[in-house]
Amino acid sequence: MDDADPATRSADGAYGGRVRWDALFADLEAQLAAASGSRAEDAELVRAEVARTSLSDRWRAHVGSHLRLGLRDGTAVAGELLDAAPTWVLLRDGARQVLVPAAALGWVEGLSPAVAAPAGQVERRLGLTAALRALARDRAPVQLRLDGTCVTGTIDRVGADHLDLAEHAPDQVRRAGAVRRVVAIPSAAVLAVTSTTGAGPVPL
Repeated sequence: MDDADPATRSADGAYGGRVRWDALFADLEAQLAAASGSRAEDAELVRAEVARTSLSDRWRAHVGSHLRLGLRDGTAVAGELLDAAPTWVLLRDGARQVLVPAAALGWVEGLSPAVAAPAGQVERRLGLTAALRALARDRAPVQLRLDGTCVTGTIDRVGADHLDLAEHAPDQVRRAGAVRRVVAIPSAAVLAVTSTTGAGPVPL
């Protein structure tokens, strides 16, 4: 028969009471420390992923969403995002469509944290020049928003860093009698290209 005092048995852990509890708490602390370390690693992975994210990766994830874009001159355009590439976005504003170069942006409103997969080779090649050439092929009247002014007409041709615009009234088509002048405009000066007809520019 065991004559040991029950308190002694509890204190020295003969029945494992205190030992088990000590081990339990130690194990719990280890689990919490591991979980904390895992959360820290997860947070670091999230920060690293965010650091690799480009603005174009975010807006390309929002096709179909309503965005508001602030331009360099302090104005803003808004509409449904129809298409996007690393160097431009295309919005629908009612019956009009608006092509905005990425370089003209001051801010973007309406983006969630959603991110698209990195742009592929084709998307990277579909730059602003390619988009402007598509509009030139369409031969539809457009409005160009430049720093401090707007001009309307038809894009005649697109070079490596500029375009030629035949200026005429927005409700007319390009013909000799309607053209006021032909001007060369640096592509970098273009803040937005807006269709002036209900049909809008040719899909890009």
